[in-house]
Amino acid sequence: MTAAEQPPEPDDEALFVLTAALLTPGQFPGVLGDDYPAACAGLGLEPLDTGYGLVFGQDGTGARWTVATTDAWMVACALAAWDCGLEYDLAPDENSLAASLPGWPLPVAVAVPGIPDPFDPDEETGGGPPLTPPDTSVWGPAQRRLGADEIAIRWREWRDEFASMDAAQEPAEAASQGAATNTATRTATSTAANTAADAISDPAAGAADDAAESAPPRPAGADASAPLSPVRRVLAAAEEYVRSPPPPGRVRAAYGSVRADGPGWSLVGRADDMAFVLVDDVPGEVLPVRPGPALPPLMEALGRLAAAPAPVSAP
Repeated sequence: MTAAEQPPEPDDEALFVLTAALLTPGQFPGVLGDDYPAACAGLGLEPLDTGYGLVFGQDGTGARWTVATTDAWMVACALAAWDCGLEYDLAPDENSLAASLPGWPLPVAVAVPGIPDPFDPDEETGGGPPLTPPDTSVWGPAQRRLGADEIAIRWREWRDEFASMDAAQEPAEAASQGAATNTATRTATSTAANTAADAISDPAAGAADDAAESAPPRPAGADASAPLSPVRRVLAAAEEYVRSPPPPGRVRAAYGSVRADGPGWSLVGRADDMAFVLVDDVPGEVLPVRPGPALPPLMEALGRLAAAPAPVSAP
C-alpha cells in the first residue's frame, strides 16, 4: 500500500513503511484487546487521551518494527489517503515518537521490493521480545473480536442474509412457527458465518433458541440462581455499561454500528435494527438478537456512550 514502486536503496537504519493503524480510544484494532487501555498495555504503551498511530515497517535488513507515534492525526490522514488510492509519505517526526518496538502486533501482507523477507529482530537488538499477532487459528478472545470486526464492516451482508432467510421461511412459519423460527435461525447463522472472511473458525449448525429475538428480562418468579443464556448474559452486561461506564474503547462506533466488548463477549448492533452476539464459550457461533422492546433503547444508550467516551485515566 505504501511500498515504493522502485526498489529502495539499501539502508539498514531506514524504516520502510508498509502500513499503519490507529490506536485511539475510539478506534483501534479490536483483535488487540477488549478496550483501549488493554490494547495499549499489550504494546507496553501508556494510554493517552489523544491516542497513537502505529506504523509498521521493515529496516534495510528486513527486520520487522512497529513505531508508535503520538501524532495520531498524521496517521489518520495517511490512512484516509491510502484508502482513496493516493500517495502519502508517512514519516513521523522524531519528537512524536513514543516507542520503537520489535515485531508486528498484527499480520501485514504488504511488501517492499528490494527488501529481504521480514523477520523478527533478536531480543538484544530489539530491546525485548518481538511483538507477534494474536493467535486466531483457534476460537478465543482474539478470534471472537476479529469476528465482531468483520460483522461491523460487512453489516449489510450479514443483515441481508438473515432477512432473506426469514423471508424464505415465512410459509413454513405459518404451518409451524416455532420449528421454522429455529430452522431459520440455524440456517442464517451458518450461512452468514461463512461470509466473515474466515474470522469465525467453526460456523455453528445452530444458534441458541433465545437468540431468535430480543431476549427479555428473566421472567418473574424464575430461579435467580439459574445461569443466564449467552444472549441474556451479554445484554445484561451491556446494560450494566449504561449504568456504570466501562473503560474507554469498550463501547465505540464502528462502520455505522455500535460495538461493545467485555470479558468473553462482543456485541455489534444498531438502534434501528438487530444485533449480533459472539461469546468465547460458544465457539464459532454468531447469535442473532432481533429487535424487541428492550434492544433499541439499549443500543441507543450504548451509542451515546460511544459518542462521549469516558476520559482515559493513566495507570
